[in-house]
Amino acid sequence: MSDSSVTTGKLLLVEYERLKEEQKTRIGFRDNLIYATLASMAGVVAATLAPRGHAGLLLLLPPVCVVLGWTYLVNDEKVSALGRYLRLTLAPRLAALAGATEEEAPAVLGWETAHRSDPERRLRKASQLVVDLGTFCLPAVSALVVFWVDGPGRGDLAVVSVLELLVVLGLGVQIVRYADLARGR
Repeated sequence: MSDSSVTTGKLLLVEYERLKEEQKTRIGFRDNLIYATLASMAGVVAATLAPRGHAGLLLLLPPVCVVLGWTYLVNDEKVSALGRYLRLTLAPRLAALAGATEEEAPAVLGWETAHRSDPERRLRKASQLVVDLGTFCLPAVSALVVFWVDGPGRGDLAVVSVLELLVVLGLGVQIVRYADLARGR
């Protein structure tokens, strides 16, 4: 192996380490957004229930869910993009530098592909999709329904609530789009 190949290999390994660190950081941040969302929901519901007759405060819940849900979705997509890059770009480059045969190449960074190939992956990802929709969309829609049933009936707030519903539905569509239910690569 030439000095150039050794240097390139070292650089690629450093890149791998840095990308795995970024992926780990993003996973931690993403997962903490679930707790932030639950705490925010509890705060809005508590504020709504404390002084009876303030159903209008429920209109705070959809924006909270959308902002935190969108942030969660963006981080989740970046975690997936990092994994795709490791599997489809970095692993083949490392395999080529190592002189791996075509049959040996998938073993380079093998975990990046192996964990996506188990038979339960589709069920796990579908379950995560349900949890994501249940965390970020269902509470927002529920708050809007309660507002429509028990709210002050003001036209300006009704318009706001319909706009919020459209934004929440848009978030739901994006969550479904990025669910990544595929197996393998």
